[in-house]
Amino acid sequence: MVKTVMTIAGSDSGGGAGIQADLKTFQELGVFGTSAITALTAQNSTGVRSIHPVPTEEVTHQIEAVADDLAPIAVKTGMLFHAPIIDAVMKSVNRYQWPHLVIDPVMVATSGARLLEDSAILRMKEGLIPLATIITPNIPEAEVLTGRSLKTKEARLDALHELAALGAKSVLLKGGHEEGADTVQDLFFDGTDIHTLTVPKIETANTHGTGCTYASAITAYLALGLPLYDAVIEAKRYIHTAIMHGFQVGSGSGPVDHAAHRTHTGEDVKIGVMNR
Repeated sequence: MVKTVMTIAGSDSGGGAGIQADLKTFQELGVFGTSAITALTAQNSTGVRSIHPVPTEEVTHQIEAVADDLAPIAVKTGMLFHAPIIDAVMKSVNRYQWPHLVIDPVMVATSGARLLEDSAILRMKEGLIPLATIITPNIPEAEVLTGRSLKTKEARLDALHELAALGAKSVLLKGGHEEGADTVQDLFFDGTDIHTLTVPKIETANTHGTGCTYASAITAYLALGLPLYDAVIEAKRYIHTAIMHGFQVGSGSGPVDHAAHRTHTGEDVKIGVMNR
């Protein structure tokens, strides 16, 4: 029987990130994707032109319509934009008790546009993150959540414990924003051990939707029954392949290729793993 998942996130009219990226990922990985749209964005490969949040009660209605009938077993959140929507999501999580909640704390778009109001950050930290199976911040997002610079690996290792102390069961701190490195190191804290996941850095401008896709892949693999560590590893393999084959659409940052894992099956993505 097909597994159902849900994404609660913003819509990207350019098709590369947000709800659109999540649903493409779910389809590719063999789960049935559903959605609750939190905001409409007018954007393309060059940036975000405008953001229109969906009324909070309508976000709740979308979530309830899916949850009451289709019973998702894994849910991913992306762009939530402001505190009232975060509160609505929290109420739904507590009501439905989904087995897996993946929180991608989306704050800033690739183009630099703010996707989460400053007043909502505290609600996310105190209310939503404690409900998570895993949170997946990148370095800039982790800096906002911890309130300090994370320029060194030592600082990022310390940040893992700070982020876990917010209440999430596990933390994946993505390293793609580290400057000057020839590898990408993601740090995964499963609540007990820290795993450093290393892949070669790909020099490309076509990375639109990377964070959304990575988190939605984790969501899909959890729904398929993989243990959390395996879900993270397989999601890393999926997103690395997608970045390798990202393509140019428009005149700005193009999207990753959500189908690359299927169309380039002969490639073996090796992930270096160091545990501590």
